[in-house]
Amino acid sequence: MATIRKREGRWRAEVRRGSLRKSKTFATKTAAQRWATALEADIDNHKLGEVANKSLGELLARYSDEVAAHKKGWRQEVIRLARIGREPVAATPLRELSAADMAGWRDRRLREVSAASVRRDWNVISHAINVAINEWGWMHTNPLKGVKKPPPPAARDRRVRDDEIELLRHCSGYDHTPETKTARTFLAFILAIETGMRAGELAGLTRASITGRVAHLPMTKNGTRRDVPLSPKALELLEPLGDKLLDLNSEQISSLFRKIRDRAGINDLHFHDSRHEAITRLAEKLDVLELARMVGIKDLKILMVYYNKTAEQLADKL
Repeated sequence: MATIRKREGRWRAEVRRGSLRKSKTFATKTAAQRWATALEADIDNHKLGEVANKSLGELLARYSDEVAAHKKGWRQEVIRLARIGREPVAATPLRELSAADMAGWRDRRLREVSAASVRRDWNVISHAINVAINEWGWMHTNPLKGVKKPPPPAARDRRVRDDEIELLRHCSGYDHTPETKTARTFLAFILAIETGMRAGELAGLTRASITGRVAHLPMTKNGTRRDVPLSPKALELLEPLGDKLLDLNSEQISSLFRKIRDRAGINDLHFHDSRHEAITRLAEKLDVLELARMVGIKDLKILMVYYNKTAEQLADKL
């Protein structure tokens, strides 16, 4: 945006775009505004001319290298961007990319995957385009703004049954001193139910991270630190482990848990369901603000997605 100032009875227009700085003085404010508007248009047209032949795929590739690769949990987003870059819409030149193109992409993806998957792709593409608009000067508008986003799916309310836990225990080979990665993966699942911690948070936990009955998480999913109180059972489960505790990364936990689950013949169970189970169980012991602090949820609306007390259970409390 140009700056227009009055100085000594005349009007001075200043235009700044990146390293470019230009100014000129006029007798009237209107003349100064016209000159600045025309200059900004010339700059934008020149910039857009330089990238006119670039495609959406090239935009996503640059975003992957310069932005996504530096995020926490970058691996999954980089893989997602690479897959989107192989889709037909990615070959469309930016100068031709329209809302109709993005609507066509949305409809094709909805025939292949769930609305939740399309929404995740959508968010990545939209942010990449906004970066290209605001920081790179590659585009003027985001074509996704004119397209209807798929509605969010119903909140998942999968509980974990005690008999399923016993099946998982048996199929993982877990005992009180788990030596295999598979057994420690089952232990991670139990710890997640006991503490509400995510797989990535458990993976980063070491003996040095624990002081007394508190686990210190220096960096969590939402980008902040968090201290998690540990129950007597959680401390008992951690006791036989070495200094690295689980000694697994989050990818290993996810992959090995799926193998244990399939071996146990359990349908529709994900490691992250442990968080839902934990929050529902902890809600019996903690009030809503204590619960939110323990599990690291700042928006109480999100907490309600996980909290799954039945009407009968609430009636018992009454």
